[in-house]
Amino acid sequence: MSRKLFLIIASVIACLVGALALIAPEFLLTTLKGAVPNPAAIVMARTTGLLLLTVALMAFLVRGHGDSPTMQAVLTANLFLQLGLIPMDPLAYMNGAFTTIGSFAPNTVIHILLATGFGYYLIKLRKNLSA
Repeated sequence: MSRKLFLIIASVIACLVGALALIAPEFLLTTLKGAVPNPAAIVMARTTGLLLLTVALMAFLVRGHGDSPTMQAVLTANLFLQLGLIPMDPLAYMNGAFTTIGSFAPNTVIHILLATGFGYYLIKLRKNLSA
């Protein structure tokens, strides 16, 4: 898979989840996460949705850019984001905020796969820049 295609896929995933969190936070919290919505959780879901839409836009806008220090920064930031998100949903489940394994397992797998992809393309880019 090319880096361009990977960034498009990452962008689509972030866009879909971000739009859902922004537009339908109650549905996301109750139906997908098994959580009890409250005003603070709804605000945080919408904030997260907007941030995910921003990440999606950035990935989409740089999808065709070549190897550069800027692309390295974009890949590094996205890798950091994915690694930071991996434990979030399992911790929410362990603390009782999410009530089913299905409320966190799919997201966790997606974050692991995205982290792997960003890491792979970051390593490949670094090799190309140092050559």
